[in-house]
Amino acid sequence: MYIVQIASECAPVIKAGGLGDVVYGLSRELEVRGHCVELILPMYDNMRYDHIWGLHEAYRDLWVPWYGSTVHCSVFCGWVHGRLCFFIRPHSADNYFDRGCYYGCKDDNMRFAFFSKAALEFLQQANKKPDVIHCHDWQTGLVPVMLFEIYKWNGMWHQRVCYTIHNFKHQGFGGVEVLWATGLNQEGYYFQPDRLQDNFNPFIINYMKGGIVYSNHVNTVSPHHAWEARFSEEGCGLQSTLEQHHYKFGGILNGIDYNIWNPELDTYIPYPYGPETFEVKQLNKKALRERLGLPDDPSKPIVCYIGRLDGQKGVHLVHHSMYYALSRGAQFVLLGSGTEASINDWFGHEKEFLSTNPNIHLELGFNEELSHLIYAGADMIVVPSNYEPCGLTQIISLKYGTVPVVRGVGGLVNTVFDWDYDQQHSPEERNGFVFYQSDNVALESALGRAIDLWYNAPDYFQKLALQGMAYDYSWRDPGEKYVGIYEFIRDKFEFPAPEPEPEATDADGAIADPDATTSSAELPIAELDATDSDAEPAIAEE
Repeated sequence: MYIVQIASECAPVIKAGGLGDVVYGLSRELEVRGHCVELILPMYDNMRYDHIWGLHEAYRDLWVPWYGSTVHCSVFCGWVHGRLCFFIRPHSADNYFDRGCYYGCKDDNMRFAFFSKAALEFLQQANKKPDVIHCHDWQTGLVPVMLFEIYKWNGMWHQRVCYTIHNFKHQGFGGVEVLWATGLNQEGYYFQPDRLQDNFNPFIINYMKGGIVYSNHVNTVSPHHAWEARFSEEGCGLQSTLEQHHYKFGGILNGIDYNIWNPELDTYIPYPYGPETFEVKQLNKKALRERLGLPDDPSKPIVCYIGRLDGQKGVHLVHHSMYYALSRGAQFVLLGSGTEASINDWFGHEKEFLSTNPNIHLELGFNEELSHLIYAGADMIVVPSNYEPCGLTQIISLKYGTVPVVRGVGGLVNTVFDWDYDQQHSPEERNGFVFYQSDNVALESALGRAIDLWYNAPDYFQKLALQGMAYDYSWRDPGEKYVGIYEFIRDKFEFPAPEPEPEATDADGAIADPDATTSSAELPIAELDATDSDAEPAIAEE
């Protein structure tokens, strides 16, 4: 198959979070399986150009319709660690991608609406005919909308869309200006509950909702989070939309790239090791202590936290875990930075307050090399997220034999199985510790059990770590599932190319108003999206 991924990130050239890792890792897996994959990305001024090989101008004059006029763009091409990527660079006074940042601008909704329009325009003008277009998150939510409402009538009638939602908290919103800018235009047509109108604010359109309504298949990044999104507040107001389109909605767990995150191959750690040489992990533990200035005390376990410091990650429990670990005689290492100034100030104060305690190190910022050493040197990692669509931290830690202590939400439920209480997995399949409430007592119940096992039954603790290392959370299984979805939507939705619509006339034979809205009964979305529920593949039920 010929697959085009349209996204706002692709690691390592553009990475603000897990989205970039997923886009790169999935693309690599699809190519390993023999499929042709291309990526379309914004050309940010601050992306990592040193990770692009052979960057050159591939399409000089891409004219993108915008606000009734056109915007001149160039399309550059290069290889990001073997992946063929096209980067769209607009030449306009708006400087959409020359901001020194990926996100966080007041006009992000217009920036990514333009990117979505430009990506489709590039596919059309370059005469690219992918079997499947795979879009990611709110930034590309308008791609399936414009594909069906505009570009299907301009020759792109056989493309199918898979839409992956990585985070329901960020949905993308806009007003009528987005419709007029993109050429969708008709306010009365799109400001309807079954199209783009937001479920709570009737005066704005919702990009993510548009992606759900117009795509052939929608998924989020773990089976449990798919359930949460439909039946709990984790759907962030889109529960009714997901329920309406439940027949095409499911969850596929993300994978990680074991060529990068593998202690047997890791070039960032001083002593490679694996399940057969697990004792070598202690040498990395010693190296971590030397790097961070912690006392080399074999009688103490090392508990760590790696990740952002924000509300999603349960920052209040991260804070409590520091003091609780110290009170239990453990050492604690933190690597991360706050997404808000107040959180950075909070942990900056804690760093200063604890500066005389030799058993804790707070590294406020992010260092890729150091993160590898922490995974390799720590005994336990805490992941106390308030919500976690998938989570990569716990998956990485398992591969490094670092026992995860997690809150039972989202993808954490699908990957970590409690040593003491899990009833769905045998004792030989359990790999960590799980708690469910979001208070200090719940955290202590799980982290305390992990520390107790380390102190009182070290052989069993090592057995638990080795059981975690045995799990395969690579892209092999997710890749197979995505291919299954691509094949299903490609074959299920085959229909003849649309014929040009005849000019509508009224009862007197006069040409009707071209801006008149279409009634809900005439909405053609079902032609593209609807499937018989009894014909739905098992994969979509996950």
